[in-house]
This record gives sequence, structure tokens and C-alpha cells, in this order.
Amino acid sequence: MTEAVSRRRAWVMAARPQTLPAGSSPVVVGTGLAVHDGVFAPLPAVAALVGALLLQVGTNFANDYYDAVRGADTDDREGFTRVTAGGLIEPAAVKRAMAAVFGLAILVGVYLVYLGGVPILVVGLASVVAGITYTGGPRPYGYRGLGDPFVFVFFGPVAVAGTYYVQAAAHAGATFPVWLPPGTLPVGAVVAGLPAAGLSTAILVVNNVRDRETDAAAGKHTLAVVLGYRFSRLEWTGLVGMAYVVPVVFYLDGYAPAVLFPLVTAPLAGVVGRTVWTRTDGEALNPALERTGKLLFAHSVLFAAGFALAP
Repeated sequence: MTEAVSRRRAWVMAARPQTLPAGSSPVVVGTGLAVHDGVFAPLPAVAALVGALLLQVGTNFANDYYDAVRGADTDDREGFTRVTAGGLIEPAAVKRAMAAVFGLAILVGVYLVYLGGVPILVVGLASVVAGITYTGGPRPYGYRGLGDPFVFVFFGPVAVAGTYYVQAAAHAGATFPVWLPPGTLPVGAVVAGLPAAGLSTAILVVNNVRDRETDAAAGKHTLAVVLGYRFSRLEWTGLVGMAYVVPVVFYLDGYAPAVLFPLVTAPLAGVVGRTVWTRTDGEALNPALERTGKLLFAHSVLFAAGFALAP
């Protein structure tokens, strides 16, 4: 019985539930904006959420597996326990789980592709490929300092705009359109994705600052490894700061004051920022990473609520 419980806990650890706000938050924002614009569609919104969470878990399994087989996860690493490198689950089992979860994401994506057509097909396949090749494949982009821009794009504008688009396409009565039906992707849906993009990438920055020394030793050249602690801290500050500028931009563009709801989370950002600017150890940065995830989720929920409640 103890072994079974231990194994179940190991699978939860491999799924890394503390990272799930990065998958769900953009969907929440896109749905809030869809409510504001009168194009909310419940079933596409739920499908987008389930698909996003499956992509996140699949990516976590892929990172756990590929970092272990490449030797990037060593005993010196200060981050959360990786189950493959730690011997808690066999590498082949983690790889099979990765394939199964991505397969489920593709299955959910079939419905979204039916609604959104070729644009969603391209985005969906690109998301799966990006999730695998972050640490997998012959030239993993996460090992070449490209993780930050990929996270920024896929967990921000792409995810928020994609969530909005499938709901708007459903309202437009589209069936597998080859291009964007008129009015289904306003510029605001892309701009609304910038706070989620910034805060999602900020999670990665905290992770990479914590792992800078062990990543460098393993040949994993993240931006933190290439450009150092000071640049990473400036990057984190800029990304988080942007998350508070964008709601103000929407307000100045004529949206109701409710879009400023996310600004109440600024004190939490300040607390996390002090840790990021002064510490490099896992004892401090592991909680900071989780708090950045909570900041992302709280900011996104309040931003979505601001859109939904605004006339």
C-alpha cells in the first residue's frame, strides 16, 4: 500500500501541479474578454481549458524525462524533485505518459479544430511540438536560451487569443474555416495576452535563476546562464511590470475601471521581487516560483473578471 501511495505521489510530482496556472490563466483571460464582447461559448471555453492543461502536463512530463536522459538533472539541483532523475518512476513510463497526455490534448483539439479550422490546427500542432522540443529532440530550444520567448508567445498572446478565437468562431457559426472569419480575432485579444505572457515567463525566469549554476555545468544554456543574474532580474522586473501596465492601457482606451482589478496584486509582486533580486538558492526561490504562479493566476482571474463585469 505504501508503495502504491508513493507511486501516485510521484506521478503528481511529475505533473507539477504548481505550474498549472501557466496553462489555465490565459484561457481564463481569453474567456473573460469573450464575455465582455458577447461571444462567450461555454463548451469551446471548457475544451480550451482542458486542452491547455493537458499540454502543460505533457510538457512537464517531457521536461522531466528529457532533462534526466540528457543529464541536466543532477543531485546538485535545488529545484523540485524530478521523478525520472530521482529514480521514482522508470524513464520509459514517463515517456509513455508524455505521449498519452499529448495524445489526449490532440483528441480535445479535434473539436477545437472543427470550430477554428486551419488557424487552430496550426497553433495546436505547434504547441505540441514546442512542448516536446523544449528539452527534447536533437536541438532542444530550452538549452539554447530560447525558452523565454517561446513561453512568452505560447502562454500569452497565442493562448489568450486562441481561447477568444474559438469562442468567437463558434458564435460566427464557422466550421473548419481555412482562415480567420471576420471579427473573430480583434487586436485587443492579442494585447490582453501580454500580462499572462509576462507572468508565465517570469515563472521560468525564477526557475532559471535558481538553476543557473547547475544548468551551466550541464551545458544547458538558458538566458540566465548566458546573460547572468542581473539581466535575469531585470527581465523578471520588466515582465512583471508589463502585467500592470496593460490593464492601465485598456482603461485609457475606454474600458471600464473594472479592468484595473489586477493592480491589487501588486504588493505580492513586490514581495516576490525582493526575493528574486536578493537570493539565488532553492530555499528562497522555490517558494518564490510558486508565488509567481499564484500571482499569475490571481492577476488573470481579476483581469478576466474586470473584462466580464465591464459594460
